[in-house]
Amino acid sequence: MVHIVPITEQGKTFIGIEVLLPKTTLLVITSERGYIMCGALDVGLLNEKLKDRRILAGRAVGVKTLEQLWEAPLESITDEAASIGVKVGMAGKEALLLMS
Repeated sequence: MVHIVPITEQGKTFIGIEVLLPKTTLLVITSERGYIMCGALDVGLLNEKLKDRRILAGRAVGVKTLEQLWEAPLESITDEAASIGVKVGMAGKEALLLMS
């Protein structure tokens, strides 16, 4: 099952996506320019193999809901996200505001 929900913060709308998979849940919150994701995101792959795409993304681990992902500190970020001021340890919502 897939749930898609709008999330509004400071007049901006983000899209939360929750995909229920066997024994796990995939969580993503996206802006127009970038996204944050649960531990399934491979930041190393984005930085190394897909560097030319300049992807703005961050990863939070240990989250089980979109609400937790929104508030959780980012454990890792892409080089491109760092270039716009996103930092490891920053709450997901703060990073998404920079990515919007």
